Amino acid sequence: MHVETVFILLFVVASTVAIASRKLRVPYTVALVATGLLLGALDVMEAPFLTKELLFAVFLPGLLFEAAYHLEFDEFKRHLVPIVSLAVPGVVVAIALVALLLTPFVGGLELEAGFTWEYGLVFGALIAATDPIAVVALFKSLGAPKRLGVLVEGESLLNDGTAVVLFGLALAFTTGEAMSGGDLLWEFVVSVGAGAAVGMVIGMAVAEVMKRVDDPMVEITLTTVAAYGSFVAAEHFHFSGVIATVAAGMLCGNYAATRGMTPSTRIAVEAFWEYLAFALNSIVFLLIGLQVELVGTPGGSPGLLRAWLPILGAYVAVTLARTFVVGGVYAGLAAARRPIPASWAVVLGWGGLRGGISMVLALSLAPTFPHRNFIITMTFGVVILVLLIHGMTMAPLLNRLGLAARHEARESFEQARGRLQVARRALAELQSMRETRFTDPDVLDALEAEYEERLEAARGQIRNLHLEHRELRLEEDIRARRRLLFAEKDELLEAYRRGLVSQDVEEHLLADIDARMTRLEEGLEGAEGSEGDPD
Repeated sequence: MHVETVFILLFVVASTVAIASRKLRVPYTVALVATGLLLGALDVMEAPFLTKELLFAVFLPGLLFEAAYHLEFDEFKRHLVPIVSLAVPGVVVAIALVALLLTPFVGGLELEAGFTWEYGLVFGALIAATDPIAVVALFKSLGAPKRLGVLVEGESLLNDGTAVVLFGLALAFTTGEAMSGGDLLWEFVVSVGAGAAVGMVIGMAVAEVMKRVDDPMVEITLTTVAAYGSFVAAEHFHFSGVIATVAAGMLCGNYAATRGMTPSTRIAVEAFWEYLAFALNSIVFLLIGLQVELVGTPGGSPGLLRAWLPILGAYVAVTLARTFVVGGVYAGLAAARRPIPASWAVVLGWGGLRGGISMVLALSLAPTFPHRNFIITMTFGVVILVLLIHGMTMAPLLNRLGLAARHEARESFEQARGRLQVARRALAELQSMRETRFTDPDVLDALEAEYEERLEAARGQIRNLHLEHRELRLEEDIRARRRLLFAEKDELLEAYRRGLVSQDVEEHLLADIDARMTRLEEGLEGAEGSEGDPD
Protein backbone atom coordinates (compact mmCIF):
# COMPACT_ATOMS: atom_id res chain seq x y z
CA MET A 1 0.00 0.00 0.00
CA HIS A 2 1.41 3.39 -1.01
CA VAL A 3 2.30 5.91 1.71
CA GLU A 4 -0.12 8.46 0.24
CA THR A 5 -2.98 5.95 0.42
CA VAL A 6 -2.13 5.08 4.03
CA PHE A 7 -2.23 8.71 5.16
CA ILE A 8 -5.52 9.34 3.36
CA LEU A 9 -6.99 6.30 5.12
CA LEU A 10 -5.63 7.53 8.46
CA PHE A 11 -7.36 10.88 7.98
CA VAL A 12 -10.60 9.12 6.99
CA VAL A 13 -10.41 7.01 10.15
CA ALA A 14 -9.55 10.07 12.27
CA SER A 15 -12.54 12.01 10.93
CA THR A 16 -14.86 9.08 11.58
CA VAL A 17 -13.53 8.62 15.11
CA ALA A 18 -13.87 12.38 15.81
CA ILE A 19 -17.55 12.34 14.80
CA ALA A 20 -18.26 9.16 16.75
CA SER A 21 -16.40 10.28 19.90
CA ARG A 22 -18.44 13.50 20.07
CA LYS A 23 -21.70 11.61 19.78
CA LEU A 24 -20.63 8.98 22.33
CA ARG A 25 -18.93 11.55 24.61
CA VAL A 26 -15.68 9.58 24.67
CA PRO A 27 -12.34 11.47 24.89
CA TYR A 28 -11.03 11.79 21.35
CA THR A 29 -7.48 10.65 22.12
CA VAL A 30 -8.71 7.53 23.92
CA ALA A 31 -11.03 6.69 21.03
CA LEU A 32 -8.15 7.07 18.56
CA VAL A 33 -5.88 4.72 20.51
CA ALA A 34 -8.66 2.14 20.89
CA THR A 35 -9.39 2.35 17.15
CA GLY A 36 -5.70 1.96 16.36
CA LEU A 37 -5.51 -1.13 18.59
CA LEU A 38 -8.49 -2.66 16.81
CA LEU A 39 -7.12 -1.91 13.33
CA GLY A 40 -3.71 -3.24 14.32
CA ALA A 41 -5.19 -6.49 15.70
CA LEU A 42 -7.23 -6.97 12.50
CA ASP A 43 -4.16 -6.11 10.38
CA VAL A 44 -6.25 -4.06 7.93
CA MET A 45 -3.59 -1.49 7.07
CA GLU A 46 0.17 -1.17 7.02
CA ALA A 47 0.84 2.07 8.86
CA PRO A 48 4.16 3.95 9.00
CA PHE A 49 6.39 3.03 11.93
CA LEU A 50 6.38 5.69 14.65
CA THR A 51 10.12 6.31 14.86
CA LYS A 52 11.97 8.87 16.97
CA GLU A 53 12.93 10.76 13.81
CA LEU A 54 9.29 10.90 12.63
CA LEU A 55 7.94 12.05 15.99
CA PHE A 56 10.67 14.64 16.56
CA ALA A 57 10.73 15.96 12.99
CA VAL A 58 6.99 16.11 12.27
CA PHE A 59 4.70 15.66 15.25
CA LEU A 60 6.31 16.90 18.44
CA PRO A 61 7.40 20.46 17.44
CA GLY A 62 3.99 21.31 15.99
CA LEU A 63 2.03 19.96 18.94
CA LEU A 64 4.29 21.54 21.54
CA PHE A 65 4.26 24.90 19.76
CA GLU A 66 0.47 24.94 19.46
CA ALA A 67 0.03 24.21 23.17
CA ALA A 68 2.66 26.78 24.21
CA TYR A 69 1.25 29.39 21.79
CA HIS A 70 -2.08 29.36 23.64
CA LEU A 71 -0.54 29.28 27.12
CA GLU A 72 -0.91 32.70 28.73
CA PHE A 73 2.43 33.81 30.17
CA ASP A 74 0.87 35.68 33.10
CA GLU A 75 -1.08 32.59 34.14
CA PHE A 76 2.01 30.40 33.61
CA LYS A 77 4.10 32.74 35.77
CA ARG A 78 1.53 32.69 38.57
CA HIS A 79 1.75 28.89 38.66
CA LEU A 80 5.52 28.78 38.14
CA VAL A 81 6.32 27.27 41.55
CA PRO A 82 4.03 24.19 41.29
CA ILE A 83 4.84 23.77 37.58
CA VAL A 84 8.61 23.77 38.11
CA SER A 85 8.28 21.63 41.25
CA LEU A 86 6.40 18.94 39.33
CA ALA A 87 8.45 19.19 36.15
CA VAL A 88 12.01 19.19 37.54
CA PRO A 89 12.51 17.76 41.05
CA GLY A 90 9.20 15.92 40.70
CA VAL A 91 10.41 14.09 37.60
CA VAL A 92 13.72 13.19 39.26
CA VAL A 93 11.90 11.74 42.27
CA ALA A 94 9.42 9.88 40.04
CA ILE A 95 12.27 8.26 38.08
CA ALA A 96 13.99 7.11 41.27
CA LEU A 97 10.74 5.77 42.78
CA VAL A 98 9.83 3.80 39.66
CA ALA A 99 13.29 2.19 39.65
CA LEU A 100 13.11 1.41 43.39
CA LEU A 101 9.62 -0.11 43.15
CA LEU A 102 9.95 -1.95 39.84
CA THR A 103 13.42 -3.52 40.16
CA PRO A 104 12.70 -5.71 43.23
CA PHE A 105 9.30 -6.64 41.77
CA VAL A 106 10.87 -7.89 38.53
CA GLY A 107 13.72 -9.61 40.35
CA GLY A 108 11.57 -11.15 43.08
CA LEU A 109 9.21 -12.80 40.58
CA GLU A 110 12.11 -13.62 38.21
CA LEU A 111 10.32 -11.93 35.31
CA GLU A 112 13.55 -10.81 33.60
CA ALA A 113 16.97 -12.11 34.63
CA GLY A 114 19.61 -9.44 35.21
CA PHE A 115 17.17 -6.49 35.32
CA THR A 116 19.05 -4.29 37.80
CA TRP A 117 18.22 -0.84 39.14
CA GLU A 118 20.25 0.86 36.36
CA TYR A 119 17.79 -0.47 33.78
CA GLY A 120 14.96 0.49 36.11
CA LEU A 121 16.28 4.06 35.95
CA VAL A 122 16.20 3.99 32.14
CA PHE A 123 12.60 2.76 32.18
CA GLY A 124 11.68 5.30 34.87
CA ALA A 125 13.17 8.14 32.80
CA LEU A 126 11.40 7.27 29.56
CA ILE A 127 8.05 6.65 31.24
CA ALA A 128 8.28 9.86 33.32
CA ALA A 129 7.25 12.05 30.39
CA THR A 130 3.62 13.02 30.99
CA ASP A 131 2.64 13.49 27.38
CA PRO A 132 1.41 17.05 26.67
CA ILE A 133 -0.29 15.79 23.50
CA ALA A 134 -2.63 13.56 25.48
CA VAL A 135 -3.13 15.84 28.49
CA VAL A 136 -3.85 19.05 26.58
CA ALA A 137 -6.32 17.39 24.21
CA LEU A 138 -8.12 15.61 27.03
CA PHE A 139 -8.50 18.64 29.30
CA LYS A 140 -9.72 20.84 26.46
CA SER A 141 -12.41 18.32 25.60
CA LEU A 142 -13.52 17.89 29.22
CA GLY A 143 -13.66 21.61 30.01
CA ALA A 144 -11.61 21.64 33.21
CA PRO A 145 -11.27 25.00 35.03
CA LYS A 146 -8.98 27.32 33.11
CA ARG A 147 -6.39 27.74 35.86
CA LEU A 148 -6.22 23.99 36.41
CA GLY A 149 -5.77 23.62 32.66
CA VAL A 150 -2.87 26.12 32.72
CA LEU A 151 -1.23 24.18 35.55
CA VAL A 152 -1.60 20.88 33.69
CA GLU A 153 -0.42 22.27 30.35
CA GLY A 154 2.54 24.11 31.83
CA GLU A 155 3.67 21.11 33.88
CA SER A 156 3.28 18.76 30.92
CA LEU A 157 5.25 20.98 28.55
CA LEU A 158 8.19 21.43 30.94
CA ASN A 159 7.96 17.85 32.18
CA ASP A 160 8.35 16.59 28.64
CA GLY A 161 11.61 18.44 28.09
CA THR A 162 12.96 17.44 31.51
CA ALA A 163 12.17 13.75 30.99
CA VAL A 164 13.80 13.64 27.54
CA VAL A 165 17.00 15.20 28.89
CA LEU A 166 17.07 12.91 31.94
CA PHE A 167 16.47 9.86 29.72
CA GLY A 168 19.62 10.72 27.77
CA LEU A 169 21.58 11.13 31.00
CA ALA A 170 20.24 7.85 32.46
CA LEU A 171 21.13 6.06 29.24
CA ALA A 172 24.66 7.47 29.29
CA PHE A 173 25.08 6.42 32.93
CA THR A 174 23.75 2.90 32.31
CA THR A 175 25.96 2.28 29.25
CA GLY A 176 29.06 3.04 31.31
CA GLU A 177 29.95 6.65 30.50
CA ALA A 178 31.96 8.01 33.42
CA MET A 179 29.82 10.87 34.75
CA SER A 180 29.71 12.20 38.29
CA GLY A 181 26.65 13.69 39.92
CA GLY A 182 28.02 17.16 39.23
CA ASP A 183 28.53 16.29 35.55
CA LEU A 184 24.97 15.03 35.25
CA LEU A 185 23.59 18.18 36.87
CA TRP A 186 25.71 20.41 34.61
CA GLU A 187 24.60 18.55 31.47
CA PHE A 188 20.99 18.94 32.52
CA VAL A 189 21.27 22.67 33.26
CA VAL A 190 23.11 23.35 29.99
CA SER A 191 20.67 21.34 27.87
CA VAL A 192 17.56 22.95 29.35
CA GLY A 193 18.96 26.48 29.76
CA ALA A 194 20.56 26.65 26.32
CA GLY A 195 17.44 25.15 24.75
CA ALA A 196 15.30 27.87 26.33
CA ALA A 197 17.77 30.52 25.11
CA VAL A 198 17.66 29.19 21.54
CA GLY A 199 13.85 29.21 21.59
CA MET A 200 13.68 32.75 22.96
CA VAL A 201 16.14 34.08 20.39
CA ILE A 202 14.26 32.52 17.47
CA GLY A 203 10.87 33.46 18.90
CA MET A 204 11.95 37.07 19.43
CA ALA A 205 13.45 37.28 15.93
CA VAL A 206 10.21 35.99 14.41
CA ALA A 207 8.19 38.45 16.53
CA GLU A 208 10.28 41.39 15.34
CA VAL A 209 9.82 40.39 11.69
CA MET A 210 6.05 40.05 12.22
CA LYS A 211 5.87 43.62 13.51
CA ARG A 212 7.15 44.78 10.12
CA VAL A 213 4.86 42.76 7.84
CA ASP A 214 1.11 42.50 7.52
CA ASP A 215 0.43 39.36 5.51
CA PRO A 216 -1.39 36.42 7.16
CA MET A 217 0.27 33.81 4.93
CA VAL A 218 3.74 35.14 5.65
CA GLU A 219 3.08 35.35 9.38
CA ILE A 220 1.68 31.80 9.48
CA THR A 221 4.87 30.69 7.74
CA LEU A 222 6.96 32.57 10.27
CA THR A 223 5.25 30.81 13.19
CA THR A 224 5.97 27.50 11.45
CA VAL A 225 9.62 28.51 11.19
CA ALA A 226 9.62 29.37 14.89
CA ALA A 227 8.07 26.00 15.83
CA TYR A 228 10.23 23.69 13.76
CA GLY A 229 13.29 25.93 13.42
CA SER A 230 13.76 26.32 17.17
CA PHE A 231 13.50 22.55 17.65
CA VAL A 232 15.99 21.75 14.88
CA ALA A 233 18.44 24.46 15.92
CA ALA A 234 18.49 23.33 19.56
CA GLU A 235 18.84 19.64 18.67
CA HIS A 236 21.66 20.47 16.26
CA PHE A 237 23.72 21.84 19.14
CA HIS A 238 22.63 18.94 21.42
CA PHE A 239 20.37 21.12 23.54
CA SER A 240 16.74 20.46 24.46
CA GLY A 241 14.62 20.94 21.34
CA VAL A 242 11.46 20.47 23.37
CA ILE A 243 12.25 23.36 25.72
CA ALA A 244 13.31 25.51 22.74
CA THR A 245 9.98 24.97 21.00
CA VAL A 246 8.01 25.69 24.19
CA ALA A 247 9.94 28.95 24.71
CA ALA A 248 9.42 30.00 21.08
CA GLY A 249 5.71 29.14 21.25
CA MET A 250 5.12 31.18 24.41
CA LEU A 251 6.96 34.18 22.94
CA CYS A 252 4.98 34.04 19.69
CA GLY A 253 1.67 33.59 21.48
CA ASN A 254 2.19 36.22 24.18
CA TYR A 255 4.36 38.80 22.41
CA ALA A 256 4.20 38.41 18.63
CA ALA A 257 0.45 37.77 18.54
CA THR A 258 -0.39 40.86 20.61
CA ARG A 259 2.16 43.30 19.19
CA GLY A 260 2.88 42.11 15.69
CA MET A 261 -0.41 40.74 14.32
CA THR A 262 -3.61 42.42 13.23
CA PRO A 263 -6.87 40.90 14.50
CA SER A 264 -7.55 39.17 11.16
CA THR A 265 -4.03 37.73 11.10
CA ARG A 266 -4.40 36.39 14.64
CA ILE A 267 -7.59 34.61 13.61
CA ALA A 268 -5.85 33.08 10.58
CA VAL A 269 -2.81 31.98 12.61
CA GLU A 270 -4.92 30.44 15.38
CA ALA A 271 -7.12 28.62 12.85
CA PHE A 272 -4.02 27.20 11.13
CA TRP A 273 -2.47 25.92 14.36
CA GLU A 274 -5.78 24.59 15.65
CA TYR A 275 -6.19 22.50 12.51
CA LEU A 276 -2.54 21.39 12.47
CA ALA A 277 -2.78 20.26 16.12
CA PHE A 278 -5.96 18.31 15.31
CA ALA A 279 -4.31 16.63 12.32
CA LEU A 280 -1.08 15.76 14.14
CA ASN A 281 -2.98 14.57 17.23
CA SER A 282 -5.14 12.32 15.10
CA ILE A 283 -2.27 10.67 13.27
CA VAL A 284 0.05 10.22 16.25
CA PHE A 285 -2.57 8.55 18.46
CA LEU A 286 -3.72 6.27 15.67
CA LEU A 287 -0.11 5.27 15.06
CA ILE A 288 0.32 4.54 18.79
CA GLY A 289 -2.59 2.10 18.65
CA LEU A 290 -1.49 0.56 15.35
CA GLN A 291 2.05 0.03 16.60
CA VAL A 292 1.19 -1.95 19.73
CA GLU A 293 1.54 -5.74 19.44
CA LEU A 294 -1.09 -7.52 21.49
CA VAL A 295 0.22 -11.05 20.86
CA GLY A 296 3.88 -10.49 19.98
CA THR A 297 6.30 -12.06 17.48
CA PRO A 298 8.78 -14.93 17.79
CA GLY A 299 12.20 -13.62 18.81
CA GLY A 300 10.87 -10.11 19.32
CA SER A 301 8.48 -8.44 21.72
CA PRO A 302 6.42 -10.95 23.75
CA GLY A 303 3.30 -8.86 23.22
CA LEU A 304 1.09 -7.18 25.77
CA LEU A 305 -1.20 -10.09 26.60
CA ARG A 306 1.58 -12.53 27.44
CA ALA A 307 3.53 -9.91 29.42
CA TRP A 308 0.59 -8.79 31.54
CA LEU A 309 2.34 -9.32 34.89
CA PRO A 310 5.40 -7.05 34.35
CA ILE A 311 3.13 -4.50 32.64
CA LEU A 312 0.80 -4.48 35.64
CA GLY A 313 3.74 -4.13 38.03
CA ALA A 314 5.18 -1.26 35.98
CA TYR A 315 1.77 0.46 35.84
CA VAL A 316 1.39 0.26 39.64
CA ALA A 317 4.94 1.58 40.16
CA VAL A 318 4.37 4.51 37.78
CA THR A 319 0.99 5.37 39.33
CA LEU A 320 2.34 5.22 42.89
CA ALA A 321 5.36 7.37 41.96
CA ARG A 322 3.12 9.98 40.33
CA THR A 323 0.80 10.00 43.34
CA PHE A 324 3.72 10.43 45.74
CA VAL A 325 5.23 13.31 43.73
CA VAL A 326 1.94 15.22 43.37
CA GLY A 327 1.16 14.63 47.05
CA GLY A 328 4.58 15.92 48.04
CA VAL A 329 4.24 19.05 45.92
CA TYR A 330 0.73 19.63 47.29
CA ALA A 331 1.99 19.35 50.88
CA GLY A 332 4.97 21.60 50.14
CA LEU A 333 2.78 24.30 48.61
CA ALA A 334 0.42 24.14 51.58
CA ALA A 335 3.33 24.51 53.99
CA ALA A 336 4.61 27.50 52.00
CA ARG A 337 1.13 29.07 52.19
CA ARG A 338 0.70 28.82 48.41
CA PRO A 339 -1.85 26.00 48.37
CA ILE A 340 -3.75 24.52 45.47
CA PRO A 341 -7.17 22.90 46.00
CA ALA A 342 -7.03 19.24 47.04
CA SER A 343 -9.31 18.34 44.13
CA TRP A 344 -6.73 19.79 41.72
CA ALA A 345 -4.02 17.61 43.26
CA VAL A 346 -6.18 14.53 42.71
CA VAL A 347 -6.68 15.45 39.04
CA LEU A 348 -2.97 16.19 38.58
CA GLY A 349 -2.07 12.79 40.01
CA TRP A 350 -4.60 10.87 37.96
CA GLY A 351 -4.09 13.01 34.85
CA GLY A 352 -0.41 12.17 34.33
CA LEU A 353 -1.08 10.42 31.03
CA ARG A 354 1.69 8.90 28.94
CA GLY A 355 1.82 8.77 25.16
CA GLY A 356 3.95 8.71 22.05
CA ILE A 357 7.04 10.28 23.60
CA SER A 358 7.57 7.41 26.05
CA MET A 359 6.99 4.84 23.32
CA VAL A 360 9.41 6.47 20.92
CA LEU A 361 12.10 6.86 23.59
CA ALA A 362 11.78 3.13 24.28
CA LEU A 363 12.05 2.31 20.58
CA SER A 364 15.14 4.53 20.31
CA LEU A 365 17.12 2.13 22.52
CA ALA A 366 19.90 0.47 20.54
CA PRO A 367 19.16 -3.12 19.36
CA THR A 368 22.08 -4.30 21.52
CA PHE A 369 20.83 -2.55 24.67
CA PRO A 370 20.18 -5.15 27.41
CA HIS A 371 16.50 -5.88 28.17
CA ARG A 372 15.41 -3.71 25.24
CA ASN A 373 12.37 -5.86 24.30
CA PHE A 374 11.32 -6.15 27.95
CA ILE A 375 11.46 -2.38 28.42
CA ILE A 376 9.59 -1.73 25.16
CA THR A 377 6.84 -4.16 26.14
CA MET A 378 6.39 -2.59 29.59
CA THR A 379 6.40 0.91 28.08
CA PHE A 380 3.76 0.13 25.47
CA GLY A 381 1.63 -1.65 28.06
CA VAL A 382 1.79 1.18 30.60
CA VAL A 383 1.00 3.79 27.93
CA ILE A 384 -2.06 1.87 26.76
CA LEU A 385 -3.29 1.17 30.31
CA VAL A 386 -2.88 4.79 31.42
CA LEU A 387 -4.56 6.18 28.31
CA LEU A 388 -7.51 3.80 28.49
CA ILE A 389 -8.03 3.62 32.27
CA HIS A 390 -7.19 7.19 33.25
CA GLY A 391 -8.50 8.70 30.03
CA MET A 392 -11.88 6.98 30.29
CA THR A 393 -12.29 7.80 33.99
CA MET A 394 -11.18 11.43 33.83
CA ALA A 395 -14.64 12.81 33.02
CA PRO A 396 -16.36 10.93 35.88
CA LEU A 397 -13.55 12.03 38.20
CA LEU A 398 -13.98 15.70 37.29
CA ASN A 399 -17.72 15.39 37.82
CA ARG A 400 -17.22 13.60 41.13
CA LEU A 401 -14.88 16.34 42.34
CA GLY A 402 -17.24 19.06 41.15
CA LEU A 403 -14.75 20.46 38.64
CA ALA A 404 -16.93 19.96 35.57
CA ALA A 405 -20.37 20.45 37.09
CA ARG A 406 -20.39 24.17 36.29
CA HIS A 407 -18.77 23.88 32.88
CA GLU A 408 -21.93 24.93 31.01
CA ALA A 409 -22.42 27.96 33.25
CA ARG A 410 -18.76 28.96 32.88
CA GLU A 411 -18.95 28.58 29.10
CA SER A 412 -22.08 30.74 28.99
CA PHE A 413 -20.34 33.33 31.17
CA GLU A 414 -17.26 33.44 28.93
CA GLN A 415 -19.44 33.73 25.83
CA ALA A 416 -21.37 36.64 27.35
CA ARG A 417 -18.14 38.33 28.40
CA GLY A 418 -16.76 37.83 24.89
CA ARG A 419 -19.90 39.38 23.34
CA LEU A 420 -19.57 42.30 25.75
CA GLN A 421 -15.97 42.87 24.77
CA VAL A 422 -16.49 42.73 21.00
CA ALA A 423 -19.57 44.99 21.24
CA ARG A 424 -17.50 47.57 23.13
CA ARG A 425 -14.77 47.35 20.50
CA ALA A 426 -17.31 47.79 17.71
CA LEU A 427 -18.80 50.87 19.40
CA ALA A 428 -15.33 52.37 19.76
CA GLU A 429 -14.75 51.77 16.05
CA LEU A 430 -18.08 53.42 15.24
CA GLN A 431 -16.95 56.48 17.17
CA SER A 432 -13.77 56.56 15.12
CA MET A 433 -15.84 56.31 11.92
CA ARG A 434 -17.92 59.29 13.09
CA GLU A 435 -14.78 61.37 13.51
CA THR A 436 -13.54 60.61 9.98
CA ARG A 437 -17.03 61.55 8.56
CA PHE A 438 -16.72 59.18 5.63
CA THR A 439 -19.85 57.19 6.51
CA ASP A 440 -23.46 58.37 6.44
CA PRO A 441 -24.52 59.37 10.01
CA ASP A 442 -27.86 57.57 9.62
CA VAL A 443 -26.02 54.31 8.91
CA LEU A 444 -23.81 54.85 11.94
CA ASP A 445 -26.83 55.63 14.15
CA ALA A 446 -28.53 52.37 13.13
CA LEU A 447 -25.36 50.36 13.73
CA GLU A 448 -24.79 52.05 17.09
CA ALA A 449 -28.31 51.19 18.23
CA GLU A 450 -27.78 47.56 17.15
CA TYR A 451 -24.50 47.21 19.07
CA GLU A 452 -25.87 49.00 22.13
CA GLU A 453 -28.65 46.42 22.18
CA ARG A 454 -26.08 43.61 21.98
CA LEU A 455 -24.08 45.24 24.75
CA GLU A 456 -27.07 45.47 27.06
CA ALA A 457 -28.09 41.85 26.32
CA ALA A 458 -24.59 40.62 27.24
CA ARG A 459 -24.62 42.67 30.46
CA GLY A 460 -28.02 41.23 31.38
CA GLN A 461 -26.80 37.67 30.78
CA ILE A 462 -23.73 38.29 32.98
CA ARG A 463 -25.89 39.72 35.76
CA ASN A 464 -28.15 36.66 35.67
CA LEU A 465 -25.20 34.28 35.75
CA HIS A 466 -23.72 36.18 38.70
CA LEU A 467 -26.99 35.69 40.58
CA GLU A 468 -27.24 31.99 39.73
CA HIS A 469 -23.57 31.09 40.24
CA ARG A 470 -21.88 33.03 43.00
CA GLU A 471 -18.44 31.61 42.25
CA LEU A 472 -18.42 33.43 38.89
CA ARG A 473 -19.06 36.77 40.61
CA LEU A 474 -16.40 35.96 43.22
CA GLU A 475 -13.80 35.16 40.57
CA GLU A 476 -14.52 38.36 38.65
CA ASP A 477 -14.30 40.41 41.83
CA ILE A 478 -10.93 38.86 42.71
CA ARG A 479 -9.56 39.38 39.19
CA ALA A 480 -10.58 43.03 39.27
CA ARG A 481 -8.92 43.48 42.66
CA ARG A 482 -5.75 41.82 41.37
CA ARG A 483 -5.63 44.24 38.44
CA LEU A 484 -5.93 47.14 40.87
CA LEU A 485 -3.10 45.73 42.99
CA PHE A 486 -0.86 45.53 39.93
CA ALA A 487 -1.72 49.19 39.22
CA GLU A 488 -0.83 50.10 42.82
CA LYS A 489 2.48 48.30 42.51
CA ASP A 490 3.36 50.01 39.22
CA GLU A 491 2.54 53.43 40.66
CA LEU A 492 4.60 52.76 43.79
CA LEU A 493 7.64 51.67 41.78
CA GLU A 494 7.32 54.75 39.58
CA ALA A 495 7.06 56.98 42.68
CA TYR A 496 10.24 55.44 44.11
CA ARG A 497 12.04 55.86 40.77
CA ARG A 498 11.13 59.56 40.73
CA GLY A 499 12.27 60.03 44.34
CA LEU A 500 8.80 60.74 45.73
CA VAL A 501 9.07 58.01 48.40
CA SER A 502 12.07 56.60 50.26
CA GLN A 503 13.32 53.04 49.95
CA ASP A 504 12.03 52.09 53.40
CA VAL A 505 8.55 53.34 52.56
CA GLU A 506 8.64 51.59 49.20
CA GLU A 507 9.64 48.26 50.77
CA HIS A 508 6.97 48.57 53.47
CA LEU A 509 4.20 49.35 50.99
CA LEU A 510 5.38 46.67 48.55
CA ALA A 511 5.25 44.09 51.35
CA ASP A 512 1.68 45.15 52.09
CA ILE A 513 0.68 44.85 48.41
CA ASP A 514 2.37 41.44 48.11
CA ALA A 515 0.55 40.21 51.24
CA ARG A 516 -2.79 41.32 49.82
CA MET A 517 -1.89 39.69 46.49
CA THR A 518 -1.13 36.38 48.23
CA ARG A 519 -4.46 36.40 50.05
CA LEU A 520 -6.19 37.20 46.78
CA GLU A 521 -4.50 34.33 44.93
CA GLU A 522 -5.53 31.91 47.66
CA GLY A 523 -9.09 33.18 47.42
CA LEU A 524 -9.22 32.77 43.64
CA GLU A 525 -7.76 29.27 43.69
CA GLY A 526 -10.17 28.30 46.43
CA ALA A 527 -13.09 29.67 44.40
CA GLU A 528 -12.07 27.74 41.28
CA GLY A 529 -11.29 24.62 43.25
CA SER A 530 -14.81 24.55 44.69
CA GLU A 531 -16.67 25.85 41.68
CA GLY A 532 -18.85 22.78 41.53
CA ASP A 533 -20.07 23.09 45.10
CA PRO A 534 -23.73 23.81 45.62
CA ASP A 535 -24.71 27.45 45.96
